[in-house]
Amino acid sequence: MDRQREYYTAFHQKLETVDRERLGPEEQADFDIIQDQIALALLDIDLVQTWRHNPTYYVELLGNALFAPHVLEYAGKDERARHILSRLEKVPAFLGTAARNLFGAPEPWIEVALEENAGNLNLVDHVLREFMPESQRAAYEHAATAAILALKNFDDFLKDALPKRRDPQKKPDWRLGADIYNAKFRFALGTDLTPDQVLAAAEADVKRVRGEMYSIAKQLGAKGEERSAIRSALDQLAQKRSTPETYFDDARNDLAEAREFVSQKGLLTLPAGDNLQVVETPAFMRGIYSVGGFNPAPALEPKLGAFYWVTPIPKDWDPARADSKLREYNFYNLKLLTIHEAMPGHYVQGEFSNAVQPKTRRVLRGVFGNTPYVEGWAQYATQMMLDEGFLGHSPELRLTLLKQELRVLANAIIDIRLQTNRMTEQQALAFMRNDTFQELEEATGKSGAPSFPRPNCLLTWSAGAIGIACENNIAA
Repeated sequence: MDRQREYYTAFHQKLETVDRERLGPEEQADFDIIQDQIALALLDIDLVQTWRHNPTYYVELLGNALFAPHVLEYAGKDERARHILSRLEKVPAFLGTAARNLFGAPEPWIEVALEENAGNLNLVDHVLREFMPESQRAAYEHAATAAILALKNFDDFLKDALPKRRDPQKKPDWRLGADIYNAKFRFALGTDLTPDQVLAAAEADVKRVRGEMYSIAKQLGAKGEERSAIRSALDQLAQKRSTPETYFDDARNDLAEAREFVSQKGLLTLPAGDNLQVVETPAFMRGIYSVGGFNPAPALEPKLGAFYWVTPIPKDWDPARADSKLREYNFYNLKLLTIHEAMPGHYVQGEFSNAVQPKTRRVLRGVFGNTPYVEGWAQYATQMMLDEGFLGHSPELRLTLLKQELRVLANAIIDIRLQTNRMTEQQALAFMRNDTFQELEEATGKSGAPSFPRPNCLLTWSAGAIGIACENNIAA
């Protein structure tokens, strides 16, 4: 961490010698991205201290390091297996470092880390073991034995030692507080707007969106005042939904349908290749990708796989919980999720991004792209598909899109209010359930742990609305 701090500080000093006004527009954009990322990095290292307080930082880093060589076919299987082995041998030392660093972790982050660490255990004990060529099985068994022991020991550390490793006078809190949140807000969003300005805009837009939803609900035959009519119409839409067994295949079929519509309408030039794969979300990432997400092809290897991740309904969920998730991601909402994440949303966006020249700019913008811009495209692309007649100008689909816009606004409101200590989790849950019509599983999934306690939920502008880019919902 000291070396990182020195690196960012030295880089900032170099930038101070550059006259930004003498740069061209593209160079100025690059300059601003670098400046903001340096500010964010130093803010995190010194004040937020994710590396010190959030165990998911290490669990997800480890899972990605092992999973990438397995799933990305950048070389032959034997060579990738050697890379996995090399990384696997470092797992005990890596987790030992994590255990020494961590202090004062909020309970929700510990819970998510435990869930994701179980995914890492499954990855090492089953997925990667089955992947290994026969010639490397013996070496793998040796490395995996030590890695699995380290992962289990880290589980024990998360359950027993870490909750006690804290300041006895202060309960660990995932909230940033107004001062740090305001500082992060500026650099994370690349905006001059203050959190309070965004909050006011979001709260005003909630009224506008609900008015539009009320009009469509009445068109669909719903009766009563605004809240009850909208709820009634949404309940009717939720009856048309997948089963846990068909959910994944339905998402795959929705992708084919969206691709065909884009092609027939000529809405944009689709990428020449077809490297998009629909896969189950890796278990070690389901703490933040509880519904789905998109993972682009690497910036310097754009021909490799791009992945639309769909998180399956866990088999151990009770029927009521599974039904709540499927009601939220019903026939209509699953189509919107697929449009947003894949076609013509993030996948198409990622493919064009991976053609940016020069490669140095491509890497910079691929790794440090502005979240409001990235999410704004996917939100716009979804709205465009409906405007162009996807699903025959279905009022049911439009009502579902407006519900998602309402959720984007709700995410902005609860993020700002929670992080600045102006809302309790119970108030947030009530707001999501009663005012923005989210199903119980969707709302409790956020108020319980994975969403707003996490540092990677960043605000995003979308079609005149404001929202949060959290990877565990459609706003991602």
